[in-house]
Amino acid sequence: MLLQLIGLLGIGITAGLLAGMFGVGGGVIIVPAMVLLYGMTQQSAIGTSLIALLLPVGLLGVVEYYRSGKISTENIWIGLIIAAGLFVGAYVGAKIATHLASDILRKAFAVFMGIVALHLWFK
Repeated sequence: MLLQLIGLLGIGITAGLLAGMFGVGGGVIIVPAMVLLYGMTQQSAIGTSLIALLLPVGLLGVVEYYRSGKISTENIWIGLIIAAGLFVGAYVGAKIATHLASDILRKAFAVFMGIVALHLWFK
Protein backbone atom coordinates (compact mmCIF):
# COMPACT_ATOMS: atom_id res chain seq x y z
CA MET A 1 0.00 0.00 0.00
CA LEU A 2 2.79 2.44 0.92
CA LEU A 3 4.74 1.61 -2.25
CA GLN A 4 1.61 2.17 -4.34
CA LEU A 5 1.04 5.53 -2.63
CA ILE A 6 4.65 6.55 -3.25
CA GLY A 7 4.39 5.41 -6.89
CA LEU A 8 1.19 7.37 -7.46
CA LEU A 9 2.68 10.48 -5.84
CA GLY A 10 5.74 10.06 -8.05
CA ILE A 11 3.57 9.91 -11.15
CA GLY A 12 1.73 13.02 -9.97
CA ILE A 13 4.94 14.93 -9.26
CA THR A 14 6.39 13.96 -12.64
CA ALA A 15 3.20 14.95 -14.45
CA GLY A 16 3.03 18.20 -12.47
CA LEU A 17 6.62 19.10 -13.33
CA LEU A 18 6.01 18.46 -17.01
CA ALA A 19 2.70 20.33 -16.88
CA GLY A 20 4.41 23.32 -15.36
CA MET A 21 7.31 23.19 -17.80
CA PHE A 22 5.65 22.15 -21.06
CA GLY A 23 1.89 22.24 -20.52
CA VAL A 24 1.62 18.44 -20.70
CA GLY A 25 1.19 15.71 -18.13
CA GLY A 26 -2.12 13.92 -18.25
CA GLY A 27 -1.92 12.17 -21.57
CA VAL A 28 1.83 11.98 -21.74
CA ILE A 29 2.66 10.78 -18.23
CA ILE A 30 -0.38 9.79 -16.18
CA VAL A 31 -2.24 7.72 -18.77
CA PRO A 32 0.74 5.61 -19.92
CA ALA A 33 1.87 5.13 -16.31
CA MET A 34 -1.57 3.93 -15.23
CA VAL A 35 -1.71 1.48 -18.15
CA LEU A 36 1.87 0.22 -17.95
CA LEU A 37 2.55 0.30 -14.19
CA TYR A 38 -0.90 -0.31 -12.74
CA GLY A 39 -2.54 -2.43 -15.44
CA MET A 40 -5.50 -0.10 -15.99
CA THR A 41 -7.45 -0.17 -19.21
CA GLN A 42 -6.91 2.81 -21.48
CA GLN A 43 -10.35 4.21 -20.62
CA SER A 44 -9.84 3.78 -16.88
CA ALA A 45 -6.43 5.48 -17.11
CA ILE A 46 -7.87 8.41 -19.08
CA GLY A 47 -10.68 8.86 -16.56
CA THR A 48 -8.22 8.70 -13.67
CA SER A 49 -6.03 11.30 -15.37
CA LEU A 50 -8.98 13.64 -15.83
CA ILE A 51 -9.84 13.31 -12.12
CA ALA A 52 -6.25 14.11 -11.16
CA LEU A 53 -6.05 17.15 -13.44
CA LEU A 54 -9.29 18.81 -12.39
CA LEU A 55 -7.74 21.40 -10.09
CA PRO A 56 -4.08 21.18 -9.07
CA VAL A 57 -2.32 21.48 -12.41
CA GLY A 58 -4.01 24.63 -13.52
CA LEU A 59 -4.47 26.65 -10.39
CA LEU A 60 -0.97 26.68 -8.89
CA GLY A 61 0.71 26.74 -12.29
CA VAL A 62 -1.33 29.76 -13.39
CA VAL A 63 -0.63 31.58 -10.12
CA GLU A 64 3.13 31.12 -10.54
CA TYR A 65 3.15 32.14 -14.21
CA TYR A 66 1.02 35.22 -13.38
CA ARG A 67 3.19 36.21 -10.39
CA SER A 68 6.34 35.98 -12.50
CA GLY A 69 4.81 38.20 -15.21
CA LYS A 70 4.90 35.48 -17.86
CA ILE A 71 1.15 35.66 -18.50
CA SER A 72 -1.31 38.55 -18.40
CA THR A 73 -5.01 38.83 -17.77
CA GLU A 74 -5.43 38.52 -21.55
CA ASN A 75 -3.75 35.11 -21.38
CA ILE A 76 -6.10 34.14 -18.57
CA TRP A 77 -9.14 35.06 -20.67
CA ILE A 78 -7.76 33.17 -23.65
CA GLY A 79 -7.15 30.16 -21.39
CA LEU A 80 -10.69 30.36 -20.03
CA ILE A 81 -12.11 30.40 -23.55
CA ILE A 82 -10.00 27.36 -24.40
CA ALA A 83 -11.23 25.77 -21.14
CA ALA A 84 -14.81 26.16 -22.35
CA GLY A 85 -13.83 24.22 -25.46
CA LEU A 86 -12.05 21.65 -23.31
CA PHE A 87 -15.20 21.25 -21.25
CA VAL A 88 -17.21 20.27 -24.32
CA GLY A 89 -14.34 18.45 -26.03
CA ALA A 90 -13.54 16.29 -22.99
CA TYR A 91 -17.18 15.21 -22.82
CA VAL A 92 -17.32 14.32 -26.52
CA GLY A 93 -13.89 12.64 -26.35
CA ALA A 94 -14.98 10.60 -23.33
CA LYS A 95 -18.14 9.53 -25.17
CA ILE A 96 -16.04 8.32 -28.10
CA ALA A 97 -13.28 6.72 -25.99
CA THR A 98 -15.65 4.75 -23.78
CA HIS A 99 -17.13 3.08 -26.85
CA LEU A 100 -13.79 2.02 -28.37
CA ALA A 101 -11.90 -1.16 -27.57
CA SER A 102 -9.01 -0.47 -25.21
CA ASP A 103 -6.36 -1.73 -27.64
CA ILE A 104 -7.73 0.48 -30.45
CA LEU A 105 -7.68 3.51 -28.16
CA ARG A 106 -4.13 2.72 -26.98
CA LYS A 107 -2.92 2.40 -30.59
CA ALA A 108 -4.70 5.60 -31.64
CA PHE A 109 -2.96 7.38 -28.75
CA ALA A 110 0.41 6.00 -29.87
CA VAL A 111 -0.19 7.26 -33.42
CA PHE A 112 -1.18 10.67 -32.06
CA MET A 113 1.98 10.87 -29.93
CA GLY A 114 4.10 9.82 -32.91
CA ILE A 115 2.62 12.55 -35.10
CA VAL A 116 3.22 15.15 -32.37
CA ALA A 117 6.81 13.92 -31.90
CA LEU A 118 7.55 14.10 -35.64
CA HIS A 119 6.03 17.55 -35.90
CA LEU A 120 8.12 18.83 -32.99
CA TRP A 121 11.28 17.16 -34.29
CA PHE A 122 11.08 18.62 -37.79
CA LYS A 123 9.64 22.05 -36.99
